[in-house]
Amino acid sequence: MGTDWNYKLGLIIPSWNTTMEYECCRMAPAGVSIHSSRIAHTDDSEESLLHTAEMGPEAALLLAHAKVNAICFGCTGASFLREGIDQEIIDKIEDATRIATTTTSTAIIEALDYLNLKSVAIATPYPDWINERLAEFLVHAGYAVVSQKGLNVDCPAFLPPASAYMVAKDANRREADGILISCTNFRSLEVIAQLEQDLGKPVISSNTATMWKLLQLAGVPEKVADGGQLFK
Repeated sequence: MGTDWNYKLGLIIPSWNTTMEYECCRMAPAGVSIHSSRIAHTDDSEESLLHTAEMGPEAALLLAHAKVNAICFGCTGASFLREGIDQEIIDKIEDATRIATTTTSTAIIEALDYLNLKSVAIATPYPDWINERLAEFLVHAGYAVVSQKGLNVDCPAFLPPASAYMVAKDANRREADGILISCTNFRSLEVIAQLEQDLGKPVISSNTATMWKLLQLAGVPEKVADGGQLFK
């Protein structure tokens, strides 16, 4: 006998993203299913990122047809590009669907707060200008950014998890309370536990923060076996 799908979680993702669904499905407890809606997106220009934010409510309405319990707007970059944009995205999607919603950037902030982390090192596949926007977003939210490292690649989905391990280890500083691996299209789930063991501090990724917050919004009582200290 199979397990019933008691909870359905919705993801809104850029069309070129092949990582977020995979990692969220791996973290999903028994009885939790993952469903996605895609927005056309094949480059990380500011214009293209802002377009995904504009299209969020339309993509969310398709998820509402599936009666998902919670929704995450899963383009990290688009949800931190300017001050307040993450809450704007949430408000528009919730107005359109009446379904509890978060963004990946919002989930990251709440995860940092949950773990009581005051300072972070940023590790990403982004170019410098996107890292700078992320740092501004975090500083505005009250966190110290002690370092930032990016791989400056266009579409990171082809990179192995070892790339995330390498850039996170390179970004780490003694004064950082934790490491943030940002980008939902950057594979890192397989190396988070090893990073936490090697660096002696929590490691949060865009996808672990997303899954952690979606499970909260949906009221899922089951525990996640993977995903690092955030789930413990």
